[in-house]
Amino acid sequence: MTTPQTTGWSVYRRLLGYSLKYWPYLLLAVVGLVAGAITQPLFAWILGPLLDKAILQKDASVIQWLPLGILGIFLLRGAAMFLSGYYMGLVGRKVTQVLRDQIFSHMLRLPIPFFETTPSGKLLAYVSYYTDQVANASIRGVTSLVQDSVTVLGLLGLMFYQSWQLTLGMMFVVPFIALIVVYVTRRMRRLSHKVQDSVGDVTQISHEMIRGYKIMRIFNGQAYESQRFHEANVQNMALQMKRMVTELLSTPVVQFMVALALAAMVYLATRESTLETLSPGTFMSFIMSMILLLTPIRNLTQLNLQLQTAIAAGEGIFGLLDSPPEPDNGTRTLSHCQGAVRLQDINFVYPGTDKAVLRNITVDVKPGEKIALVGKSGSGKTTLVNLLPRFHDVSSGVITLDDVPLAELQLANLRAQIAYVGQDIVLFNDSVRNNIAYGDMRGMPDDAIKAAAEAAYALEFIEKLPQGFDTLIGDNGVTLSGGQRQRLSIARAILSPAPVLILDEATSALDTESERHIQAALERLLANRTTFIIAHRLSTIENADRILVMHDGAIIESGQHAELLALGGQYARLHAMQFRDETPV
Repeated sequence: MTTPQTTGWSVYRRLLGYSLKYWPYLLLAVVGLVAGAITQPLFAWILGPLLDKAILQKDASVIQWLPLGILGIFLLRGAAMFLSGYYMGLVGRKVTQVLRDQIFSHMLRLPIPFFETTPSGKLLAYVSYYTDQVANASIRGVTSLVQDSVTVLGLLGLMFYQSWQLTLGMMFVVPFIALIVVYVTRRMRRLSHKVQDSVGDVTQISHEMIRGYKIMRIFNGQAYESQRFHEANVQNMALQMKRMVTELLSTPVVQFMVALALAAMVYLATRESTLETLSPGTFMSFIMSMILLLTPIRNLTQLNLQLQTAIAAGEGIFGLLDSPPEPDNGTRTLSHCQGAVRLQDINFVYPGTDKAVLRNITVDVKPGEKIALVGKSGSGKTTLVNLLPRFHDVSSGVITLDDVPLAELQLANLRAQIAYVGQDIVLFNDSVRNNIAYGDMRGMPDDAIKAAAEAAYALEFIEKLPQGFDTLIGDNGVTLSGGQRQRLSIARAILSPAPVLILDEATSALDTESERHIQAALERLLANRTTFIIAHRLSTIENADRILVMHDGAIIESGQHAELLALGGQYARLHAMQFRDETPV
C-alpha cells in the first residue's frame, strides 16, 4: 500500500500534467514570477546605498540614479505581476475547462448502476466544486512555489553575502517549521476530504429541493427539508472552520519562529563587535531582508495547505475518471434489424443483493409483434425491458436480437435499434424541435418532426406556444403540463426509425381523449415495430398480440386478452379489479 505522501505526490504530479500541456503560457508566467520575485531582494539591497551613500555620504552620483532605481524596481514588479497573474489564470481556466469536459464525457460512459448508487449532488460537485478546487489551488500553489521560493533564495543569498554568520544563526528555526508543516499536511488532507463530502451533501439536498419542490409543498415538507439542509450546512461550516483554524494557527506559529530568529539576529547585530563589521546601510539592508522573508515564508507555509486541498479534490476527480466505463466488448453490428427478440432462460440479480428479480424468463418475440407486460408493482416488468438496451446485463441466460446475442453487439449499434418512452419523462432545456429530434435524429426534416408531433397528438399545443417548435421549454419541460411533456417524449420515440420500441407507462399522464388519439396513432404508425408495452391500465393493451403476466419476477400467464380472461387467472382478477374501480358510482 502506498503512503499518503506518495499518493499525494502522484496525484499532484498528475494534476501538473494538465498544466504542462500549456507550457508556453506557463513559461511566460514563470518569467513573470521570477522577475517579480527578484524585486524583493533588489529593494532590500538598494537600502544599503540609500543609507550609506545617499544619506550619510551625500554621494551625488548615487543620489541621481537612486530614485530611478526605486522606480524601475516597482515598474518591473507591476509588469511582472500582471504577466504572471494573467497567464497563470489562463492556465487555471484551461485546466478547469479540460477537467470538466473529461468528467462530463466520462460520466456519459459510466454504467447505469453507477448513477443508481451515487447521489446526484455528489456528481454535480465533481463538475463544479471539485474542478474549481483543483484548478485554483494548483495554480496558487505553483505561483507561490516559484515566486516565494525565488524570493526566499534571493533574500537569503543577499543575507549570506552581507553576513553569513548571522544568516546561519537564523537557520536554527528550520527544523521546527518542518515539523509544523508535516503535522498540518496530514490534518489538512483529512479535513479537505471531509469538506468535499459535506459539499456533496449540501449540493444533493439542494438538488432534491429544486427537483421536488411541489411534493415538499403538498406534504408540508419545508420544515423537514430546511432542517436537513441546515444540518448539512452546519456540518460543512464546522469542517470549514476546522480547516481554517488549522491554516490560521499554522501561519502565525511559523511567523513567530521566524520572529524569534529575527529578534535574536537584531540582538546579535547590535552588539559592538558586529557593528564594527557592518555599515549602517548594510545592517539596515540585512534587517529589511529578514522582514521581507516573513511574507514568502508565510506563503510557503500556506502553499502546503493549498496543495492538500488540490490533492484531496484531485483524488476524488481521478477516482471518478479512473472508474471503469460501461463495458462495450461487442464487435458486431446490425445494419437492417428486423426486430426479432428472444429471451432464453433469463435470470437477473442486482449486484450486491441475493434476491432474484427475474427468474427463468423465456420469451420468443417475432418482428413487429406487440408484447404487453402486466403485473403488480415490483413484479419485474421494468427490469425486464431494461435488459434489452443493456442498462443491466443478465445474470444468466441469453437475449438475442435478430439471432445475435446482445453482448456481441456494439452498444451504440444495439441502442440505435431501440426507441424508449419511460414512466419518468426526460426533456431538456432546449427547443421543442430539439427535444423531439434528439441525438442521432438531429437534422431530421421539419416535415418528419411535425408528423411525429401530430401522431403523438402534440401538434395542437405546440403550435400555440410563443415560438412554436422553436420555443424553449425550460428545465425538464417545466413550462409544459405533465400530459404535454409525455406527448413530446412519445413524439421523440415515433420519430425514431428504431425497429424496437419500449413503452413503459407511456400514456400514464394523459387524459382519456389524448390517450385514445395516441393509441390510434401508435396502432397506425408503429405497425412494423416490435413493441414492448408496460401498462397498469389494462384497457390500453387489450389489442396486444400477446400479454405476459408477471409475478415475483416470473411469467405466470401468457396469451391474448380474451384468452387470459377466459383462463380466469391473475390477469382476469386484475382486469376485474380495474373494471370495478373504474365503474362510475
